[in-house]
Amino acid sequence: MAELEGLEFGKSDFVLLDEVTMEQFMENLRLRFEKGRIYTFIGEVVVSVNPYKQMDIYGKEVIEDYRGRELYENPPHLYAVADAAYKAMKRRAKDTCIVISGESGAGKTEASKYIMQYIAAITNPSQRAEVESVKNVLLKSNCVLEAFGNAKTNRNDNSSRFGKYMDINFNFNGDPTGGHINNYLLEKSRVVQQQEGERNFHSFYQYQMLQELLFRSDELLKSLYLQRDPAEYAYTSQGASASNNDSLCHKAVMAALKVIGFTAEEISSIYKILSTILHLGSLQFTNDGEHVIIVGEDTVKHISELTSTEAENARKTLLYRTVATGGGEVIEKGHNEKEASYGRDAFAKALYERLFAWIVGRINSVIEVKDYNPALHGKNTVIGVLDIYGFEIFDNNSFEQFCINYCNEKLQQLFIELILRQEQDEYQREGITWQHIEYFNNQIIVDLVEQPHKGIISILDEACLTAGKVTDTVCLDSMNKKLGQHPHYTSRKLCPADKTMEFNRDFRIRHYAGDVTYSVEGFLDKNKDPLFQDFKRLMYNSSDPVLKEMWPDGKMSITEVTKRPLTAATLFKNSIIALVDKLACKEPYYVRCIKPNEVKSSMLFDDGRCQHQVAYLGLLENVRVRRAGFAYRQPYARFLQRYKMTCEYTWPNHLMGSDQEAVEAIVNQHGFEDDVAYGHTKLFVRTPRTLFTLEQERSALIPILVLFLQKVWRGALARMRCRKLRAIYTIMAYYKCYKVKAHFWEVERRFTNVRNMADYGKSVEWPTPPAALVQFHRITQHLYRRWWARQLIKNIPPSDMAEVRAKVAALSALSGERVDWGYSRAWERDYLAKDSPLTSTNFVRITKELKNKDQYSQILFSCSVRMLNWFNNTKDRALLITDKHIYRLEPKKHFKVQKRIPLDSVVGVSVTSGSDQMVALHTASQDDFLVHLQRGQLNPNQDRVGEMVGSLTDHFTRRNLINSMANIN
Repeated sequence: MAELEGLEFGKSDFVLLDEVTMEQFMENLRLRFEKGRIYTFIGEVVVSVNPYKQMDIYGKEVIEDYRGRELYENPPHLYAVADAAYKAMKRRAKDTCIVISGESGAGKTEASKYIMQYIAAITNPSQRAEVESVKNVLLKSNCVLEAFGNAKTNRNDNSSRFGKYMDINFNFNGDPTGGHINNYLLEKSRVVQQQEGERNFHSFYQYQMLQELLFRSDELLKSLYLQRDPAEYAYTSQGASASNNDSLCHKAVMAALKVIGFTAEEISSIYKILSTILHLGSLQFTNDGEHVIIVGEDTVKHISELTSTEAENARKTLLYRTVATGGGEVIEKGHNEKEASYGRDAFAKALYERLFAWIVGRINSVIEVKDYNPALHGKNTVIGVLDIYGFEIFDNNSFEQFCINYCNEKLQQLFIELILRQEQDEYQREGITWQHIEYFNNQIIVDLVEQPHKGIISILDEACLTAGKVTDTVCLDSMNKKLGQHPHYTSRKLCPADKTMEFNRDFRIRHYAGDVTYSVEGFLDKNKDPLFQDFKRLMYNSSDPVLKEMWPDGKMSITEVTKRPLTAATLFKNSIIALVDKLACKEPYYVRCIKPNEVKSSMLFDDGRCQHQVAYLGLLENVRVRRAGFAYRQPYARFLQRYKMTCEYTWPNHLMGSDQEAVEAIVNQHGFEDDVAYGHTKLFVRTPRTLFTLEQERSALIPILVLFLQKVWRGALARMRCRKLRAIYTIMAYYKCYKVKAHFWEVERRFTNVRNMADYGKSVEWPTPPAALVQFHRITQHLYRRWWARQLIKNIPPSDMAEVRAKVAALSALSGERVDWGYSRAWERDYLAKDSPLTSTNFVRITKELKNKDQYSQILFSCSVRMLNWFNNTKDRALLITDKHIYRLEPKKHFKVQKRIPLDSVVGVSVTSGSDQMVALHTASQDDFLVHLQRGQLNPNQDRVGEMVGSLTDHFTRRNLINSMANIN
């Protein structure tokens, strides 16, 4: 880290100072401020000096420089401590917190915003919508809380007038899943009164600039009965006026409210409550004889309309107080002028306080972690960010400053506990020898304020509970009596020579940050925080659901007896104790903010002012502890677990007697034995450089180990996958075998009795075969069909076989080509011998002569035909087809042979697809002829084309089969 910044910028870590003295500390702090280096480390603590100017050190590039890096790898920055807290939370599943402390104007609020922005920037790399929504609400909530909880003071233009602690919840991936905001001690007295030069809360001024910014009209302002100028109202006219920045800020607040999820009705209710408070400040009371009346009844009507209540009820609440007597009787007691003004102011303060608490609760309802299941979602870790008011010393310090400074005492005590005392106690517990550092323990001051029965808060509560008229002066006398011997308490009565305090008014506490004189005036009233029950009932009975929700205690009846509420101081004490307990159970990271001057100059470094802050923040003691001690410590088991891969003797598992011996082996191998100490249970490392070197080596080895583990794991996965595949294939084989057998069984079952069926099983439905048997199934079906055909054929007489063969041949040739080809009738073949008895005798005689002459064996087909010549003339002829020749005969000349064609010369037959009897015979010599078959006298509708084609096809098929078998032999 020291090498990243030149010596001209001073020491980037106060631990590196040559001598730990206030002079050297201040010299280094001044040099870094003048050189624009506003951040400096003290070990893991970041010291931040308010630069009072915008600095270009918070962009995306800077965020990337600090993302995932160790604390000392980069120059000091808020991002370094934010990343360290995030890594501790993510790596070790450890809840962490970032405590931002310093006085008003030191830059705490800006620091908390930059930390929030950094955490938002480095999380959710996968850009999940639900995580982005949570991040947006967390970021936008800052804008809303600043508007309603911050104000301009003489020391700070954007001073937080409340304390804020935000828990951010993260899932096991390190992405934010929600959060929760706690607010502490809103300075509600500012609503009704501000010191000279200061302002009320920002919301009043931003709100009144709204119409000028958005609508350019007075329509909404008129509906709220407001004027545009804040100086018109008592509550906003006491201090500084509105600024030009208010309208721009309000635009951002409006956008933030919509992002968070406030409805239009809820935003409207917020406007009305702010307007109601301004109108309350304008109310004036005067005496009219025996009674007090309100000057200007119109204002009361405006208030009742804005709060959705009855005007008469609002007027009575402002002028009267309802009291229940011991006997249950209810009476109305009129206020005097002072009481009415006091009730008005108390009501205005309570309205704003409850509005602020409601806004915080509304934000919490949006960002709270919903449907969280540790078993399902993993461990839910937290980073807390504390931005709370700093130590305050004003010209007039009242009850609010007393509470604020008490809070800072508690936080300083926590700092001492965690950073100083625990540091030394741990060294002693671990048996590490080191130089004891003296430091101031402010427990005595904390006890002065909060000790039961003896502390200032107990005395205040006792005075508030005492019956009768107890004044602030009486309470001061009680404190003087009980605390007169306390070394950190004094008053003018106890120290008459000190003229800086007034008699019967002032007391002084010697805080760790310096002496503060408090005026006791108003202490008791502010501690009681009284608000007449009538106001609570009035708001609870409002028809505005938002207002009704803010005042649940208004539902109690007048005569209902309730437990006395806790005082404001006790409530604040309890909340601060709970806050400190919450912080104490987390791993803390500190940002200590310093205000360089009182005039908000970016050039001026006020030595005296800064030295005072360094002293009361305990920074010098922190440096001494760090220099005398060790920067890093870790249990042996955890250190070994993280760095064992950097040593050959400890990776992957050591065989030594204890984890301490294994850690010593790691340290000795790297040569760090002079920079470490061995405790009873932990290893202590003196300088961050040692840890940084180990982290570098570990980071270099991690990719190698990851690759090795990936290789081993991939091999294991491959083997598991192989075993699974083998099992799958075995199961598949057995299942396939089962399916095959099941198919065979099913076929056997269905076809067992087909021999005894009339149709030989033709009507039996075949089962669907498995994929492996599809081809076998087709072969089986083919065999079955052949068997079925054989069963049919063997019953046919031999004399009919020639006709059957011819019909089968015709079917194969004409199926799908010709609709009717005579398959349903008996085929005679030799029609010339049977059609006409007159001519059949001559035809039979001629066939005998031709058989003797041409030696044919059989007549394939004969029929009367009609010839068509080239001249389109037709003549009746006779067609005779034998197994040797085709003859064309002249019937009228006793069947004289006109033409003889060898049957072997026929190469094809053509027929039409219609019902006509046209047949074309094609020969090899192209001596084709076209004939029309005559249907005969006895059967004029007889189709003879199929018979002729079937006879020829069967003849040629059988002849080719005989020739093929002869060639084989």
